[in-house]
Amino acid sequence: MAYDADVIVIGAGLAGLAATAELVDAGRKVILLDQEPEQSIGGQAHWSFGGLFFVNSPEQRRMRIKDSHALALQDWMGTAGFDRAEDHWPRRWAEAYVDFAAGEKRSWLHQQGVRFFPVVGWAERGGYDANGHGNSVPRFHITWGTGPGLVAPFERRVRAGVARGLVELRFRHRVTGLSRSAGAVDTVTGEILEPSGIERGQASGRTVTGAFELKAQAVIVTSGGIGGDHDLVRANWPERLGTPPERMISGVPAHVDGKMLGIAERTGARLINRDRMWHYTEGIQNWNPVWDNHGIRILPGPSSLWLDARGNRLPVPLFPGFDTLGTLEHIMRTGYDYTWFVLDQKIIGKEFALSGSEQNPDLTGKSVKGVVGRARADVPGPVKAFMDNGADFVVEKDLGALVRGMNALTKEPLIEEAALRREIVARDREIANPFSKDLQVTAMRGARNYLGDKLIRTATPHRILDPKAGPLIAVRLHILTRKTLGGLETDLSSRVLTEGGDPLAGVYAAGEVAGFGGGGVHGYRSLEGTFLGGCLFSGRTAGRAAAGAVG
Repeated sequence: MAYDADVIVIGAGLAGLAATAELVDAGRKVILLDQEPEQSIGGQAHWSFGGLFFVNSPEQRRMRIKDSHALALQDWMGTAGFDRAEDHWPRRWAEAYVDFAAGEKRSWLHQQGVRFFPVVGWAERGGYDANGHGNSVPRFHITWGTGPGLVAPFERRVRAGVARGLVELRFRHRVTGLSRSAGAVDTVTGEILEPSGIERGQASGRTVTGAFELKAQAVIVTSGGIGGDHDLVRANWPERLGTPPERMISGVPAHVDGKMLGIAERTGARLINRDRMWHYTEGIQNWNPVWDNHGIRILPGPSSLWLDARGNRLPVPLFPGFDTLGTLEHIMRTGYDYTWFVLDQKIIGKEFALSGSEQNPDLTGKSVKGVVGRARADVPGPVKAFMDNGADFVVEKDLGALVRGMNALTKEPLIEEAALRREIVARDREIANPFSKDLQVTAMRGARNYLGDKLIRTATPHRILDPKAGPLIAVRLHILTRKTLGGLETDLSSRVLTEGGDPLAGVYAAGEVAGFGGGGVHGYRSLEGTFLGGCLFSGRTAGRAAAGAVG
């Protein structure tokens, strides 16, 4: 049989680039397909903060963090909460991924020129017992260059494959079907879309100008998740997280629509854990959007007062940065789909970071001068832009005006000034002593025991109503769609499995479409910094396995 390539890779995001790069190293011929134009190569990884999960890294040791494989595996399993029969392969992938993160992951990336910001972040702190959810220690390593800096070496390897005649890049090719012409899946069909000169992330046209049919010995699906299709998110919304939000904002463009999941399922693939998902609770509307309904996530330090729509403090341990899905579950049982941060300029200047490469021009541009300037600024420039222009920000000198501004942003005026004042004054009284019964205050002080948080992520504990720390700030927070935690079930060679547990011959999957490995390597929750790493690990695995299977 005449093949057009040894392997066809569907999706030119980070997982697809990693898989293609490995195939090139093995001397295999590859066709890389993507429905978006070439300027969108790298997919969602380009827009990311570039956070990566490492265990016992040099950066951790320099920050006096004591980490270990055993501690990381304890945290992963306590966070994942695997409890289903179909968690067999996700659990195996979790064990393999922690091995990777504690082993060659950092050196492998370092050899390709990837470097890391020296201060390690502490994401998903948990707040439960030692066997529960959360990172026991800081493990969130920011790529120097953020998402684009992580995409670059893999794109470079793929383009080197193009120069060698091993890779064909075919953009604006939308896959609509997979089929067999022999025993294995070896045929990819679809539509050719009109050329598009839009900027990265913007909506591209869907006018069809032709059709294609391509054949290869193997197919690797790396097409991403469902976060851009809110109806599909709601259809898969788990009962455990309450009623689906009436309104969400999008952390990904609309073309992240999950259509390849259905195509693969109709071809015989098993889709598992489709009700497991990862959406953020600290979303704000982008005042300068790239795509429709574009949301940005706040990466908060631990000091902001977090209130529900009626002005009640969220319960322990649902503090900023502690338990994303625990917070989401609580919010969705309040009857409202938004919450509030109440804070002051001293807190926002020290503790607010914004997720996304475009929101961190200093780190993305690898500017030491810019990073120093951020540290010295009262409020970093991108954050100040949201304070000045963001639809969800209220900035006022006194509490009465702040409450009026908060109520003006919502359908109902639910915040009462007297009740909010009592809440803040009670919290502020706890600051007078070095000990407290308020566990958020205790957590703030605990965070400052870590050098990284003390330097750049946690404000000195102070009274929010202290005029010297003002002005006062309120931020309305939305549910922000992001990641699919379930997906196509795969074995440790990234081979897609059928309902009977056998490999679907010729088909591999990697990245978000495979739940970042196995059909759900994270289980119910993530430790953060594990999505990009999951794309790299599963993409590398799929590329190497497919390279070994084709001749």
